[in-house]
Amino acid sequence: MPQPTAPIQVLTVDDHPLMREGIAAVVGRQTDMVVVGEADNGAKGVALFRQLRPDVTLMDLQMPGLDGLAAIQQIREEAPQARILVLTTYQADARAWQALKAGAAGYLLKSALRTCLIDAIRAVHGGGRWIPSEVAIEIATHATDEQLTEREAEVLRQVAQGLSNREIGELLALSEETIKARVKTILSKLGARDRTHAVVIALQRGLIRL
Repeated sequence: MPQPTAPIQVLTVDDHPLMREGIAAVVGRQTDMVVVGEADNGAKGVALFRQLRPDVTLMDLQMPGLDGLAAIQQIREEAPQARILVLTTYQADARAWQALKAGAAGYLLKSALRTCLIDAIRAVHGGGRWIPSEVAIEIATHATDEQLTEREAEVLRQVAQGLSNREIGELLALSEETIKARVKTILSKLGARDRTHAVVIALQRGLIRL
């Protein structure tokens, strides 16, 4: 007789209790998988991964303390074979690309959990990838765009906080003229009309967070 297959062991890392409960309920209805652990931040998620070595880790991106991207990087450094599926509300191409570069095998929007979670877990566990078509389109749309540098992103974050060029210059120890030139470059890279439009685009694409 064939030996029974061990269930897929799933670790959930998300700071929202209702999200973790919902995932546990959906997974609990399956005969071939089980939630073996839950964590509410990235640091605890990394620690539980080390302890449990789950088959698939479901990782939120936006969490207090150590965020999901940093947690993915830590886990993959220690366990390159780890299969991680990102769970997020972000459809933005930059966030998806950052997660995939960090080592995630899949990217699942939380709005699609009810319909896609189980299939995504099975796909990632089987060695495949799971990237929603709408996210793939966003990535492809901006694949050839010139990316913001770290300093440009920092300048834009300060713009989003309402600081003037002079105030940003004082904060970053740069001249007002330098900040003005960088803002001009940012507008060009993002195809933005003005500073406010640049902030909106950057937030939508996940290029900056507030």
